[in-house]
Amino acid sequence: MTEPPSSPSIRSPDLASAASRSLWQELGDAIRGTNADYTKVPLRRAVLLLAVPMVLELVLESTFAVVDIWFVAKLGPSAVATVGLTETFLFLLYAIAIGLAMAVTAVVARRVGEGDRAAAAVSAAQAIWIAVLASLPFAVAGIVWARELLQLMGADAWTLTHGVRYMQWMLGSNVVIMLLFVCNAIFRGAGDAAVAMRVLWVANGLNIVLDPILIFGLGPIPALGVEGAAIATVIGRGVGVVMQLWILLRGSRHIRVATPQLALDAAAALNIVRTSLGGIGQMIVAMTAWIFLMRILAAIGSEAVAGATIAMRLMMFTLMPAWGMSNAAATLVGQNLGAGEPGRAEASVWRIGWYNMVFTVAVSVLFFLFPRELIGLFTDQPAVVDTGAEWLRILSYSYFVYGWWMVAVQAFNGAGDTVTPTKINLVFFWLIQIPLAMLLALGLDWQASGVFWAVFVSETAVGLFTLWLFTRGGWKQARV
Repeated sequence: MTEPPSSPSIRSPDLASAASRSLWQELGDAIRGTNADYTKVPLRRAVLLLAVPMVLELVLESTFAVVDIWFVAKLGPSAVATVGLTETFLFLLYAIAIGLAMAVTAVVARRVGEGDRAAAAVSAAQAIWIAVLASLPFAVAGIVWARELLQLMGADAWTLTHGVRYMQWMLGSNVVIMLLFVCNAIFRGAGDAAVAMRVLWVANGLNIVLDPILIFGLGPIPALGVEGAAIATVIGRGVGVVMQLWILLRGSRHIRVATPQLALDAAAALNIVRTSLGGIGQMIVAMTAWIFLMRILAAIGSEAVAGATIAMRLMMFTLMPAWGMSNAAATLVGQNLGAGEPGRAEASVWRIGWYNMVFTVAVSVLFFLFPRELIGLFTDQPAVVDTGAEWLRILSYSYFVYGWWMVAVQAFNGAGDTVTPTKINLVFFWLIQIPLAMLLALGLDWQASGVFWAVFVSETAVGLFTLWLFTRGGWKQARV
């Protein structure tokens, strides 16, 4: 009998070719950006269109973080410690920037899901003004009291001599950090993830090029040391912010802020502030916990701070793709709740959670097998390598939990329920992590190992608890 034309054995090559072309076309669409309605297109395509640019965006962000510390490490452990101690204060800034960004993503996504793009644009404009105002206290503190802040954190003599200018640059120009976070949150919430990706590619690409030039010097450009790393960061991110504002005013595929919408709208501004308080709270709790941990490590020695800083940069590098996937979940949750599709919102979180777990399990294998080799890429100081490698090995034991934790937290934040993660962080970080770290590191004299095991216990527990709470479904009733 003659096989019918529809037989799989005849059509499978064509189908495979079509599927391949379709995948490449969708990847191209994800990178270029599309006008897709993420509340209606097939869920797999919605995840792909949002997640691909978000992952690529944060991969370069994390690449810069690793490259930056690689160059700084050439100046010695105290230079790395300067970056680490400055970042403890930047973490407070990041707490506000990320918390505000969470609210902006949730509000803009909800308005877009409801079909009210004008309201989304008004909310975006208010968020920009709030970001500028929030940056001012940090700028003043960083410029005027940089030395005192470093002394407060137990900085050594080298850092107090050479690191003050680094802190003044980083905190004094923090408005570019605030705006970079907030404007990209606007694009993500609206569904313009490709725009956010391109902005960070330009900003961080410029950082990477300028880093060695300004740190070590080139031709007539003098070697500025650790201060050069800060200047490179400010220039790169400043260019990124200019791009963001220009695109917002010109208009992207999903959002445009018209000049009249830049006027103050008290109701919209207060709604963003109210929604952001929970996000800022959850980040401040987490970041201040990290400040306490760094203070404990500083008491142990600069090598402990340097090892932990390098390990943290590697952790950030490997988690950025998972964070990009989680950001996609926040957008999908916000837009689908706005469109009255809570079931689709939940399904997107589970799909992305499994993707994250597969990725983080693969990373944990690398951390377990090659911790010394990974830290050794940045320094040859034996004490620094020992400290950093130990933390990577400990992280590997439950790294997969981080992937689920991130996507579950972003589900709450994308829905506008930023208060629940704040309460969770308060218990697990302040009431468990900090006391446990002090007991193990100082009370039982485990030194840096005590800090790392305290992080392992508290963050594994908080990840599992947050995922369990997500399954209860209360986040579906959040209002923004």
